Amino acid sequence: MVGKSLKKWWPVFVLPTLAAFIIGFLWPFIWGIYLSFCKFSTVKDVVWVGLSNYQKIFIGGDFSHAFWLTVIFAFVSSILINVLAFAIALALTKGFKGTNVFRTVFFMPNLIGGIVLGYIWQTLLNGLLSMWGQPLLKLSATNGFIGMIILLLWQQIGYMMIIYVAGLNNVSPDLIEAAQIDGATASQILFKIKIPMIMPSVTICTFLTLTNGFKMFDQNLSLTGGDPGKQSQLLALNIYDTFYGRSGPAWKGIGQAKAVVFFVLVVVIALIQLRATSSKEVQA
Repeated sequence: MVGKSLKKWWPVFVLPTLAAFIIGFLWPFIWGIYLSFCKFSTVKDVVWVGLSNYQKIFIGGDFSHAFWLTVIFAFVSSILINVLAFAIALALTKGFKGTNVFRTVFFMPNLIGGIVLGYIWQTLLNGLLSMWGQPLLKLSATNGFIGMIILLLWQQIGYMMIIYVAGLNNVSPDLIEAAQIDGATASQILFKIKIPMIMPSVTICTFLTLTNGFKMFDQNLSLTGGDPGKQSQLLALNIYDTFYGRSGPAWKGIGQAKAVVFFVLVVVIALIQLRATSSKEVQA
């Protein structure tokens, strides 16, 4: 009876969601790709220019700089976040008192908006830099880069830690006990049992940290604003600056083309990472 009802009424449940997906995502996505081949100020004065926008992406060299800075930033932040989050998760699964309090404290920064975090850490880091006689974040590209790394670590370690804690708690105690009986050391248990068994968690966390690093915008805007001279500008902020920070219809098309290239880049990196880490997962 229930099966017949589902077959009869499934369009009532599926079609609203499908319509929302098409209107809210699919159509804007296709329209955005089309606009990357056009020159425009608004959607009412669109002029087709072909591949011209893509050829102009590298004018001035700011996109190339933002591209390589983002690649370095994403990989460095991803490695540091995952290593530190796993280390904290490993410590919190030892069963000492107060672990729930520590989990809450580490997770809380993830609940704060990126813009707010950027301004908070701008104040904190600029205060420290001024005490040490160092250039402020907006006056030094190196300090700005390090500041963004620190901010992202502080914000995301807690979230990844929760995922690693869940993975470690699912490792069978029988496997660990059997390894200890066979004389395995703590490091052997860690690298031969625990890490291979939590590779699904590693896959998820690596995917999230890499994509978050590539997509970071709010924190970059509020912490450094791309200064000095756009030297600390990541890709998302570079696209924003091209689209909204420069006058003339040509720049909007170039900004749209950059956005498409950015999307393809993130998808390719994510697929490579998922394939690489998924292949290491232990098959049940």
